[in-house]
Amino acid sequence: MTQDMRVDDDVILSVVAGSRAYTDGSDTDRRGVFVAPTSAFWRLDKPATHRDGPLPEQFSWEVERFCRLALDANPTVLECLWSPLVEVITPTGRRLRDLREAFLSERAHRSFAGYAETQLRRLDPGRPNWKQAMHMIRLLLSGLHLVRHGEPLVGMQAHRERLLAVRRGEVPWDSLIAWRAALSAELAAEPGVLPAQPDRERVEEFLVRVREENLPGRG
Repeated sequence: MTQDMRVDDDVILSVVAGSRAYTDGSDTDRRGVFVAPTSAFWRLDKPATHRDGPLPEQFSWEVERFCRLALDANPTVLECLWSPLVEVITPTGRRLRDLREAFLSERAHRSFAGYAETQLRRLDPGRPNWKQAMHMIRLLLSGLHLVRHGEPLVGMQAHRERLLAVRRGEVPWDSLIAWRAALSAELAAEPGVLPAQPDRERVEEFLVRVREENLPGRG
């Protein structure tokens, strides 16, 4: 754990995501997973599904919400499971990381393309947010690698300089859009190696065990 890292006792996994993990950029975006006490689900008011902090740019999901998003091939959530920069991991968090292939499915084709399309719609050609533009391209590169090889692209060394050029606003808009279009076409045409459906049974077994371990009087 880094000296400036602060986490709550219920956190099972915390990683550095975003540009710091993939391009050595200046931002440190932390993403994590926490486990709410099982007894908290017995109340009318259920536990939070996510939370911000305590550090800036730190966001965490409750484990069940995290698993549901991963089963839907949410790009940010899937990339947490492959991030090379792990700052906190408990035995439960390690079991979650070991389970990561169970979340994969052909849904990744649509989810990565869809998230990149959303980023594109948010970009103003007159005054582009170049950090957002870089993220759009990185998503497509990661998704293309995922459907071809069964894991997101966790190292962007081959694309690092070009991605950082996008972030600095040095890539012309037309070139950026052409790159994005080419990657989107490849992603749509790639048959890929991912299974048609994720392994929900394995994921559910993991969740049930987590809930059992967090019953009152256990632990």
